[in-house]
Amino acid sequence: MKVLRFRHDGVPHFGVVDGDTISLLAGDPFHDGIELTDERVPLAEAHLMAPVQPTKVVCVGMNYAEHAAEMHHEGPKTPLIFLKPPTAVIGPGDPIVIPPVDGRIVHEGELAVVIGTLAHRVREEDWKEVVFGFTIANDVSARDVMFADGQWARAKGFDTFCPVGPWIETDFDPFEKHEITTTVDGEVRRHGFTSDMTHKLPEIIAFVSNAFTLYPGDIICTGTPAGLGGFTDGQTVEITIDGIGTLSNPAHNRDDRV
Repeated sequence: MKVLRFRHDGVPHFGVVDGDTISLLAGDPFHDGIELTDERVPLAEAHLMAPVQPTKVVCVGMNYAEHAAEMHHEGPKTPLIFLKPPTAVIGPGDPIVIPPVDGRIVHEGELAVVIGTLAHRVREEDWKEVVFGFTIANDVSARDVMFADGQWARAKGFDTFCPVGPWIETDFDPFEKHEITTTVDGEVRRHGFTSDMTHKLPEIIAFVSNAFTLYPGDIICTGTPAGLGGFTDGQTVEITIDGIGTLSNPAHNRDDRV
């Protein structure tokens, strides 16, 4: 089931994709459950929004061995976690706004776990109980700012630096070999399989929830496969995960004259 959030006639709604239409939900699926109404909207007429409004975005760094190697790192023994602010989250089709900083702006296409219920010190064997579904995220990073600052908060936390979407897929098995591909203007830049994660979902959820209490709608980004390279003004970044869909976002420079 594909659960999405969209704007129709200027009003935000939650819905479920049904072929080329959207069936509207009666309320917020994170608090009210999945209750379908009789109202339908053509999918093509809906402006998709980020499917979640998280209180926090937790990311796992260097969780694919080949990516860690290309970063000249052996890879962390336990999940390396950091936070992105909720103000970084944007939806499919929304522009990634490039700030006026020196150096590269880098794409990091990732499988994201959507939390469905309060999660605090979850045991590995209970990980499924707190998961609502899965979506796609782009952990956009100002790479040279990371090195200049000596930490990652600003470099990964700029407004618009966390595109999420296009929807939440509830029928997704993260242990299967799902291909994940990132392209810039159609050129493949990153490629791998979700099954190649160093730290798997049960360990990640237990580790993260031992540090941070997670709320419904919070997301955990599980790391990016190998492949370096950035993007610039006017280019479009697309991330595809088979079994979920494609997240597409254009990029443009920020206009600091406003």
